[in-house]
Amino acid sequence: MVISNKPLKFILAALVACSPVMSFANSENDSTHVHAEAAHEEKVISHNAPSEAKQAALDPKAKVDAFIDHHLQDSHDFVFFSDEKENKHYGFPLPVILIDGGLKIFSSSKLHHGEAVAEVDGNFYKLVHGKIYKTDAAGTITFNDHGHPENEKPLDFSITKNVVSMLFVSVLLFLMFTGLAKSYKKGPIPTGFGRVLEPLIIFIRDEIAVPNIGEKKYRKFMGYLLTVFFFVWLLNLLGMTPLGINVTGNIAITVCLAAFTFIITQFSANKEYWGHIFWMPGVPVPMKIILAPIEVLGTLTKPFALLIRLYANITAGHVVIMSLIAMIFVGKNLAADLPISLGLTLFISVIEILVAFLQAFIFTMLSSLFIGMAVADHDHDHGHEDNVII
Repeated sequence: MVISNKPLKFILAALVACSPVMSFANSENDSTHVHAEAAHEEKVISHNAPSEAKQAALDPKAKVDAFIDHHLQDSHDFVFFSDEKENKHYGFPLPVILIDGGLKIFSSSKLHHGEAVAEVDGNFYKLVHGKIYKTDAAGTITFNDHGHPENEKPLDFSITKNVVSMLFVSVLLFLMFTGLAKSYKKGPIPTGFGRVLEPLIIFIRDEIAVPNIGEKKYRKFMGYLLTVFFFVWLLNLLGMTPLGINVTGNIAITVCLAAFTFIITQFSANKEYWGHIFWMPGVPVPMKIILAPIEVLGTLTKPFALLIRLYANITAGHVVIMSLIAMIFVGKNLAADLPISLGLTLFISVIEILVAFLQAFIFTMLSSLFIGMAVADHDHDHGHEDNVII
């Protein structure tokens, strides 16, 4: 990213405007398990109570709801599948990194998917609905009236399933594009997988970057646009696999992606952009004062639209597919429900493959549009001369 020289007040204004957007990153997925917590009638439970509640007889609909909620959340383990009867999980644990009176690093296998209490350096930790809380040796968790745990939470920098997925996609992108760069050294025509990447790169350049940013200024933003397009697209496709990955359906991830677009837009903006926000040209002074806060609010609604659109569409796709599959287990007539469930699931899955590309395209398109609006040159003098002639 190239940061143009801006007055200090404009840079400070951009940083202050960015801080409310970044504050949403910690409010992840509490709403997905409120109804699950409401099932607890007691406010204080021991570490054995959750396992006992899981073993209690649940109707199929409740099991489906719990499974979908679990899929939408992040996880401290990478589980491929589970055997409910044997209470076994097949996968591999991930490193847990906590800051709690010092650095605490241990394997998530100590938490045993929330069924055990992990003891580290005399401190006890328990996993409750994807979040780690401090507790005692008995695993006591205190819930408030809304069903949320009141125990203290250490600062969590763990390598979760979503982090592993993003690291995997990042390494994959690095290998893809370094391979493409090396193939150009052999000749003007790429070889191997580069033949697939080149049309996509040209598409991003000719259909997104140049029309929205301009032929003179698009090059310094191509790196970001290509990265965000392939990053979102590959994560969306990875979410279509049976691995149970839902990265772009995590609100914290989409907030960070939208924040990158917001920061690049504000720090690359020229003086005409800021002039249109704080002192709109060509309108009476009273209207300038009224329009200024509206324009400032508009700079925040743009990244908000980015993050909500990606998050909502990907989450909806996962919920619909899993709900259709659940028809097999919830329905009473297997012979009738099985073909309907599989047929609709296959149909929606094909659509979701298109949606995976479409959402990456829309995110990149809107990002380039916002950047183009910030770096565009406005010829006000020419407009004023035309008004005088008329």
